Amino acid sequence: MQSYDDFISTVSHELRTPLTSIRGFAQTMLQSYDKLDDENKKKFLKIIEEQSNRLIHLIENMLKVQNNDTIIFKAVSAKPLIEDVLQIIKQQYKEHNFILKYNEKLPKILVDTDKFQQVMTNLIENAAKYSNKGTTVTIITDFANIEDFISIKIQDHGVGIDEENLDKIFEKFSRIDNPLTRKVQGSGLGLYITKILVTKMNGKINVKSSEQGTTFEVEIPSENIEKQAREKCGQLH
Repeated sequence: MQSYDDFISTVSHELRTPLTSIRGFAQTMLQSYDKLDDENKKKFLKIIEEQSNRLIHLIENMLKVQNNDTIIFKAVSAKPLIEDVLQIIKQQYKEHNFILKYNEKLPKILVDTDKFQQVMTNLIENAAKYSNKGTTVTIITDFANIEDFISIKIQDHGVGIDEENLDKIFEKFSRIDNPLTRKVQGSGLGLYITKILVTKMNGKINVKSSEQGTTFEVEIPSENIEKQAREKCGQLH
């Protein structure tokens, strides 16, 4: 019951701002439509559109937080999954450069494909969103330091995250205050959801940051783990 109450309280808090903004600008247009010039009409409609999109994003994220879908594991190549995500994000952030460095010797990864792509979308989109236009976002895939795990690093050239805030970024509704984040609206749920999904897929996520930018690293099990488990079961039988 407490969990449900917390969810309702959170929804009320997070949705109030965009709803208030949408209502306020809609009322202004209805009451003063004839007095507004075309430039202001477009400006107000743009704000309504942006806040509506923010509202949709908030609701989707909150539903994901509450959603306890089972994980369906599948051995797949990470490369086409990441490339599909990049193709979409490139359309949204046309002034950024995106580079994928993929080690072709990597085995397949063992993941839920939809949730893996959601993780990649959250991290790559954040890297673009919170870095200056014209900078490069680099995705590097290689063998992890942990045996039978694959490392996927997402590097940006943003302002970086202070060391004392590195642990906080994975908390629910956490927002780091810096010049770039002030320009971008967010729910503070993206990295929280990302960590949950990575953990559910038996992976790990960590972050390093400096004034030159931030690197998120996701370590995901490879198909070798499943093969070894099957071989072990075969030996037991």
